[in-house]
Amino acid sequence: MSRGTPAPKPALRLELYIAGESPNSVAAVRNLRSLLERYPSLSVDLTILDVLEDPRAGAAASVLITPMMIRRAPPPERRIFGTLRDTAALLSVLGLQDAGRE
Repeated sequence: MSRGTPAPKPALRLELYIAGESPNSVAAVRNLRSLLERYPSLSVDLTILDVLEDPRAGAAASVLITPMMIRRAPPPERRIFGTLRDTAALLSVLGLQDAGRE
């Protein structure tokens, strides 16, 4: 890497566990996507997993409540539950609380 070139920021790897089309699941998907759209240059790998269709995926991730988002990368792993409407809490879990919009 040459001097003066900032190191690339690690990509966010997120898993959002939902329960079908329940109102809270729909709200969580909408709220997360809306927030991520504010950061167009952010590299995000988002996987949405429906525990009604794939209960083993939820069990493997120890999902007891839906909706639940897990930030797998960058470390450390972080989890947040609910509709993800609390923007400050979501930004904190994503590690973006100090980042300006791009």
